[in-house]
Amino acid sequence: MLKVRNLDAGYGKLRVLKNISLHVDAGEIVTMIGANGAGKTTLLGAVIGLVRARSGEVIFRNQDCIKKEARRIVAAGCVLVPEGRQVFATMSVEENLILGGYVLQKSEGKRAVYRELDHQYELFPVLRERSRQLAGTLSGGEQQMLAMGRALMSRPRLVMMDEPSTGLAPLVVRDIFRVIARLREEGSTVLLVEQNARAALAIADRGYVLETGKIIVQGPAEDLLANRDVQRAYLGREKIE
Repeated sequence: MLKVRNLDAGYGKLRVLKNISLHVDAGEIVTMIGANGAGKTTLLGAVIGLVRARSGEVIFRNQDCIKKEARRIVAAGCVLVPEGRQVFATMSVEENLILGGYVLQKSEGKRAVYRELDHQYELFPVLRERSRQLAGTLSGGEQQMLAMGRALMSRPRLVMMDEPSTGLAPLVVRDIFRVIARLREEGSTVLLVEQNARAALAIADRGYVLETGKIIVQGPAEDLLANRDVQRAYLGREKIE
């Protein structure tokens, strides 16, 4: 589904990503964990076309995306749920969701958009209840659900999520991760960037640990949960049972 090979990227003279290589296979949940400033958001930006790579390859569904515009990568089936939600505050919940279906409308028409809208309301029942409410008046958890639903409206092949649990109450985090796990059951592929390493690894198939722009550890999620260095740095000192 996604292959990143020897990727270097950054901002101006600042080199953030240093020779990054990773892959995400169809139907997987793969998580990327690391401290603030490790380069996780830059990596997602480079994949989606918002951050220009200096060298390396980004291959999505056998297409080289390294020089493609973000809108073309989205049209190919890769979407990003950004950190901080970034909903359109002065638009209603339903307007935000329908806007996310513009790619689907171009390919399959308005009826497909409204069918997908019903699916998002089924995934996130609170959004149906708030459908006429302005997005900017929602709680943080509701805005996160809206950001996820808006991205999913295009029926993407790959969903990338940047810190979906940030600032949310534990019960809301549980609901968010339950939906992410369900996406895999429905056949979606997820690349999850998350500081809540324990929750992310609990639902992931595999994981990568990013530190100062380099991947330092990778492997099956259960191996990372059992790794003492990962436990110490990201999971706390207690052993994971």
